[in-house]
Amino acid sequence: MEDSGYLDLYFGDESHFGLTPNVPYAWQTKENPILLPAAKGKFLNVIGLMTRKNKLFFEVLETTYNTDKVISYMDRFVAQTVKKTVVILDNSPIHKSKKFMAKIEEWKEKDVLIFFLPPYSPELNLIEILWRRIKYQWIPFDAYICFQNLKERLSYVLSNFGGKYDIIF
Repeated sequence: MEDSGYLDLYFGDESHFGLTPNVPYAWQTKENPILLPAAKGKFLNVIGLMTRKNKLFFEVLETTYNTDKVISYMDRFVAQTVKKTVVILDNSPIHKSKKFMAKIEEWKEKDVLIFFLPPYSPELNLIEILWRRIKYQWIPFDAYICFQNLKERLSYVLSNFGGKYDIIF
């Protein structure tokens, strides 16, 4: 139905980005190890809805997400949809909260349907591939030098997803 243009299909989730780098698998010698700085403190949380055609609707916060923030984000997303839309989500407590579940009927009236994946099946949520690519491939090591660098690099990758950065499904 998505391929025929009848509806839009989005995969949604949240992800955390901090100054502790995600170290990809890499060969290194004893004499010349790969060293990356690690720091606790500030972090970025990203909420996103992604299509298989690399369209991304996202928001970045320097605080944690709660149900009210996710509902507000979803309201903004629903307001910009133009046709029947299906959103696939995992079973996180935020997505299954009473407040969130109470909004599902309102969104359905605006042609946005929420579909929950089976429990413990993150491999079925395609946006997980995006988070992995960002963390392990697309954010350069220098992003972890300071929080401002991380913010800039993450913003650049997210803003250029679907252009410079893409995933072939």
